[in-house]
Amino acid sequence: MRVQWGRPPGLRGSPLTRLAEAGQGAGRGQGRPPHNLYRNVIGWAVFSLLVLLAGCGRHTTQAAGKRMIVLGVDGMDPIFLENHWSSLPNLNRLRTEGDFRRLATTIPPQSPVAWSTVTTGMDPGGHGIYDFVHRNPATRLPMQSMTEITEATKTFSIGPYVFPLAGGGIRQTRAGRAFWQILGEHGIPSNVIRMPANFPPAECEAESLSGMGTPDLTGTNGTFLFFTDDPLETRNGGAAGKLVPVKLQNGRAVLPIEGPPNSLRKDHASTSVNLIMYPDPLNPVARFDLGDQQVVLKQGEWSDWLHADFHLIAFKGASGIFRIYLQQVHPNVRVYVSPVNLDPEDPALPISTPANYSRTLSEKMGPFYTQGIAEETAAYRAGLFSRAEFLSQSHKILADSLRMFHYQLESFREGLLFYYFSSVDQNAHMLWGKHDDDLLEIYKGVDTAVGEAMRAAQNGATLMIISDHGFARFDRSVHLNKVLMDAGFLTLDDPANVGDDAAFVHVDWSKTQAYALGLNAIYLNLEGRENGGSVSGFDKQTVLDEIARKLLAYKDPVNGENVIDKVYFSATAYHGRNLKYAPDILVGFRRGYRASWQTALGAVPKVPLEDNTEAWIGDHCMASDEVPGVLLSNRKIAAGAPGLADIPVTILSGFGLQKTTGMIGQTVF
Repeated sequence: MRVQWGRPPGLRGSPLTRLAEAGQGAGRGQGRPPHNLYRNVIGWAVFSLLVLLAGCGRHTTQAAGKRMIVLGVDGMDPIFLENHWSSLPNLNRLRTEGDFRRLATTIPPQSPVAWSTVTTGMDPGGHGIYDFVHRNPATRLPMQSMTEITEATKTFSIGPYVFPLAGGGIRQTRAGRAFWQILGEHGIPSNVIRMPANFPPAECEAESLSGMGTPDLTGTNGTFLFFTDDPLETRNGGAAGKLVPVKLQNGRAVLPIEGPPNSLRKDHASTSVNLIMYPDPLNPVARFDLGDQQVVLKQGEWSDWLHADFHLIAFKGASGIFRIYLQQVHPNVRVYVSPVNLDPEDPALPISTPANYSRTLSEKMGPFYTQGIAEETAAYRAGLFSRAEFLSQSHKILADSLRMFHYQLESFREGLLFYYFSSVDQNAHMLWGKHDDDLLEIYKGVDTAVGEAMRAAQNGATLMIISDHGFARFDRSVHLNKVLMDAGFLTLDDPANVGDDAAFVHVDWSKTQAYALGLNAIYLNLEGRENGGSVSGFDKQTVLDEIARKLLAYKDPVNGENVIDKVYFSATAYHGRNLKYAPDILVGFRRGYRASWQTALGAVPKVPLEDNTEAWIGDHCMASDEVPGVLLSNRKIAAGAPGLADIPVTILSGFGLQKTTGMIGQTVF
């Protein structure tokens, strides 16, 4: 899908967004990512009309009246389920009355990769998504994998303003048709809610809401603000947050809420609104004013959604919503403000099909999170949230999701309902293996949704619960570029220049054969592909084989265990040939090990391995067979070893449709 008439957002803010900060837009004459897309009035009106009129072609079908419900639960782990059946009565009843299997995940087992396979029935060689980020061979710097951003090719100016006329915009890079597009072509209705890697949402007649990959209003993956007048506060928000000092004057503090850069101005001037705080001088209470909105919070309390309008031009603004958490009033002010979410009533970016569907949902339910990944893992990792505060916010997101699921289920009549839950995955990252009781509470929340779905499916509907991968402890960080350096495949300009400097700043490319970027990927410095590549096509396989041999033999010097279980070559691991951005090697780490955050950024630290001391203690970016997902159904499962690519084929088969060209799976029933 291509959305035109605007300057699109860059993506920052997730654990991987520092990658995009380093190199988004590289190779296009840009040293940093573009920031935002805002429709001008005429252009957006035309676009909205085209979306409504385009739709998908229809064919007749014999599937009238058939119903299928699929719940996608990111990160639901089969071993965790098996250890807690007694606490999850609905999931337990579903597996005893129906069936339960482990579900093979993708190579690599990363969410955008896996859900793209669920969407298309292709492996990465078909749909072309290999990671949260891809790298630009010309610069060896990262770029966003799920969307492609381009500038307008024709504009006109009036004073300080510039208006795009043609070209430019943001489009999905995933290849292949989504299963709900195929259903729509045959007249089968579907609701697809928060499918990851579906931003902008695929054009079709389905009612859909975009999920993972949907930015906040500033064009990031979610940038929170943390305001304090504590002069001793030295922590920062990391890549996904900003620590903002404030001053109390005359009994009040001004908290500037950052909005999007104004893409309609030549200087892209920043936009903001002022949130005014009035702390009670004696009690742990404060009042917050935003225009004509007013909210009073006790210490430790969350606000409902506040609406903000960020001025762009005289007759147009960008609408957003955010929430406030009053962490402390005395002796120092400490206020968290969530990322400014796109306002579902008036989104500045396309987040639904039809275009007005998000407005319909908001009118029925009230405001809701539109940010692709809303759980505030970043504030917890930065030490600005306690675990209890993280859980408080996370439970609000789960409650928000359950409320929307209940609405979708109540209005579901025929066709397909697909609904995605993020909470298990995001909480498992912070709780896995250490705070299982807290994680079980999240599972219980999803279990209630499963119970509702089972009741809705009693009249002959097929029900499936799927997850994209499982989980494991993340105990040891592997600095993969240092491993490559020690093995002689990567060379620095000076061996003393090891450290956390990102973006390969000290790498001598003339003497380097391979480099790591992201969480599972190694790329050859290939002649004719990389700028100044040093490995010839003739030597390519020899170098790949040697890297694989040394990786598989590499042992943790602390415990003598193998660090890497599997090494996959993209050229042979996949069915399709859509390998433009494919890594040459995908590393399948052993359980407990994962590439370091520094590896993801292109750094070469001093040591090859170290203990993971961060709050992010669980992960799944390991060997694929180490972290399978789950498949549960109210029907018996015939497939002995089902995989993610089987899911869309099964959905199509449930409505009497055959799989399409490129799909590699089979029905599981």
